[in-house]
Amino acid sequence: MNDPATPADPASFTAAEPQPVTGPAHWRGDELTRRDDWQYTLSRVECEEIRTALATVDREGLALESIAAEQFPLPALAPRLARIQHSLEHGSGSFLLRGWPTERYDTEANRRVFWGLSQHLGTPISQSARGEKIFHVQDAGFDKDDARARGPNTSKALHFHCDRCDVIGFLCVNQAKHGGASYLVSSAAVHNEMLARRPDLLALLYQPWYYKTHNVDLANDDPWCHQPIFAIQQGHFVAYVLRVLIDRAYELPELPDMGAAQKEALDYLDTLCADPTLHHAFTQTPGDILFVNNFTNFHSRSAFEDHDDPARRRLLLRIWLSMPNSRPLPPSFAGSFGQTAAGSIRGGIHPAG
Repeated sequence: MNDPATPADPASFTAAEPQPVTGPAHWRGDELTRRDDWQYTLSRVECEEIRTALATVDREGLALESIAAEQFPLPALAPRLARIQHSLEHGSGSFLLRGWPTERYDTEANRRVFWGLSQHLGTPISQSARGEKIFHVQDAGFDKDDARARGPNTSKALHFHCDRCDVIGFLCVNQAKHGGASYLVSSAAVHNEMLARRPDLLALLYQPWYYKTHNVDLANDDPWCHQPIFAIQQGHFVAYVLRVLIDRAYELPELPDMGAAQKEALDYLDTLCADPTLHHAFTQTPGDILFVNNFTNFHSRSAFEDHDDPARRRLLLRIWLSMPNSRPLPPSFAGSFGQTAAGSIRGGIHPAG
């Protein structure tokens, strides 16, 4: 945690000369779709197995958060989920699991299925001051100045960013009327492109940046934290950015103003992420479950227009997972994640009160 009375100057930090990032997490654009660690469609047998597990937890009257992997047995699918868990950390860092018939079930049943599947991958963590572990990504109609407004509960386009967890998951229940496309980009590919074109700006992203504490992080007494966007920790590449909180931090009177070169570095990062030769664009359809490693991928979403019928409005269920096979994080990430050791339970937003 930081002492707000003595903010450090990012210019006082130095990092080793950045080197190209290699390995399976490096991919460019639609190359992702040609990889065998990107997508899988559930078989009829696997869907039936999920239905049986759902019926079992319903019959036993288990509350959502009391359902562990043992209460949601998937003998046929479990080996596939183990491979997905491995590839999220050691492969492309993203995976699209397709074919669950969401239209046959109500929202609560789909929540229970999503929870049960996710239990085979990692540990769900809180996403709000209310302790929500499955968050409904849906336009809530908040005014832009409402303190409750977060990117996920609006219809606006989002910057490429990361969430405060090892792996983020989305189950699509309903699509928007128009728009709402998803975008993924390998942060390793963005890193290497910046290294080739603007190494001077990349060097700035290895220095610590201020992040304002989110307005929904009510249990956190620290007004800001201080961490780099790119780092190498114990030989592991780590990338993490949430520009909206960076911009808010540099508006605080007790912190230094953002320098012109710093702003240029962030703008250039955004420009590279938006390059269609680097990112992969796609639309999640009902029943698609997307999992993304936040330290090897950035993700975003286009703006959307929703249906008038509330029952048809765009709805994604979101889960934040702490992974047992996660990579180590730099010590400076403790301000956001609490624990930084590989495989530790970390991240999330602590419930208030």
